[in-house]
Amino acid sequence: MEDLKKRVEKVLEKTNVAHKEKELRQIEKESMSPNFWKDQKLASSKMKQMALLSQEIDNARKLQSKLDSSDFEGVEKLLGELETQLYFSGEYDENAALVSIHSGQGGVEAMDWTQMLYRMYARYAQRKGFTLETIDEKEGDEAGLKSIIFTVEGQYAYGLLKYEAGVHRLVRQSPFNADKLRQTSFALVEVMPQIDESSEIQIKEEDLEWDFYRSGGHGGQNVNKVSTAVRLKHKPSGIVVSAQSQRHQGQNREFALKLLMGKLWVLREEEKKKKEAQLKGGYKTPGWGNQIRSYVLHPYKMVKDLRTGHETSNVSAVLDGEIDSFIEEELKAF
Repeated sequence: MEDLKKRVEKVLEKTNVAHKEKELRQIEKESMSPNFWKDQKLASSKMKQMALLSQEIDNARKLQSKLDSSDFEGVEKLLGELETQLYFSGEYDENAALVSIHSGQGGVEAMDWTQMLYRMYARYAQRKGFTLETIDEKEGDEAGLKSIIFTVEGQYAYGLLKYEAGVHRLVRQSPFNADKLRQTSFALVEVMPQIDESSEIQIKEEDLEWDFYRSGGHGGQNVNKVSTAVRLKHKPSGIVVSAQSQRHQGQNREFALKLLMGKLWVLREEEKKKKEAQLKGGYKTPGWGNQIRSYVLHPYKMVKDLRTGHETSNVSAVLDGEIDSFIEEELKAF
């Protein structure tokens, strides 16, 4: 009962009925203007927003009413629906995710760690029934991966994976050291939504610098003989992306553009968060300075998320893709 009440309180707090009612009244006021329908696209968007706000307010009131009348079965059912809506209410949460993993400090050990993380996400995607496809891959000098970029397609793929962005730290006895010394290594995970078209992210052709080269990865003789691989630079931001997994240059060009659009959107969102956080105090970008999770295999076994405090000693299960509990805690926290 207490747990149910806490969940209801959290949902009602996040829904913020008073704020949504204020938003609703503002749009209703705008809709009364004779010029409201002059911009059909904007007006249509506002009406959809109005309907959504009305539904959210109505659902919050129903939830409170069911709790007050001790309809706990009704509370549980409606609460589950509202929690899902709240957790995945982001603009692109329903979209596919573009994930990249880059090895950091630790040399060969870090490259092996990058491959281990890739396997963890691949197994997670498999468990969820999602589709995973590699876009770009740079193999390590001796073992593992220097970096890898892949897409994950499935229901709420981006919404589920977006908080995995940040630095993941591994502590273990190194298999690449004859003395089996304890080694710490790092890998950076980036997560972006796959955006096909966006009125918000405008990319001008004159701002793009294309480079085509022969793929150095797997794929047979055709891939290595023909310049199918693509490197794309966005001159204003300095962002560089590459794609080489597909046999045809056109497909790799398409992937590169999607990657760029995703990175530009994330960059814009980070700037927004930074400005908001500067007003409230405190901001961390999900880059190399921000360690989010620690995986310890020696001298004890423990995986701990440093943001939520959630932990487990079943490291092998986590590395085999059982990361649902971590993702759920991240969603609740954010």
